Amino acid sequence: MAEEHLRAQGLVVLARNWRCADGEIDLILRDGDDVVFCEVKTRRGDRFGTPAEAIGPAKVRRLRRLAAHWLSESPVRPHEIRFDVVAVLPQRRGATVVEHVRAAF
Repeated sequence: MAEEHLRAQGLVVLARNWRCADGEIDLILRDGDDVVFCEVKTRRGDRFGTPAEAIGPAKVRRLRRLAAHWLSESPVRPHEIRFDVVAVLPQRRGATVVEHVRAAF
């Protein structure tokens, strides 16, 4: 669902669930000349905060490290990089809500 939402906005998927010894990046995408590293979070409710709020300082540091690792192995040379969060919020009634936070950190 998150990937479909991002594709509909014109982003192109470069990698899904990219892994190395240090961890995983959910989605790596191209947005024009930029590369976007995207964390996808799903929550059934916001009782414990929104999905985006679940990304703390340690997760941010890890994602930055992982992005640097990916860039060091990739032939892609972006103009800029960006870290986005896509929050997927299933609803009891109605369509699932997808929130895209650009440049989340």
